[in-house]
Amino acid sequence: MGWIYVIIGGILEIGWATGLSLSEGFTRPVPSIITAILILISFYFFSNSMKLLPIGTAYAVFTGIGAAGTAIVGMFILGDGVSTLKILFVALLIFGIIGLKMSDKEEQEERGAQ
Repeated sequence: MGWIYVIIGGILEIGWATGLSLSEGFTRPVPSIITAILILISFYFFSNSMKLLPIGTAYAVFTGIGAAGTAIVGMFILGDGVSTLKILFVALLIFGIIGLKMSDKEEQEERGAQ
């Protein structure tokens, strides 16, 4: 369940990070309100995940999902520049997130075997 919380929180982080841009410094009311709500809900899910997962792994995955997702939204929806290097490094970030999740699963299995 902890991983589900992290994933939901990370996806919502993509939403609120995008909302920060769309709110134009909190000068546009509707995007500002939506952004604030997404921040609260995102951190609710993230804080619940930390009850079940190691903090370092949970935080790295949470921020990684948000960073990778926001970069992808920026490049493909908001008109940020796209380059081979950007795509390569976002892919590297995603592989790092997967690696952290897999290493945590492996660590839990080792604890169970002892």
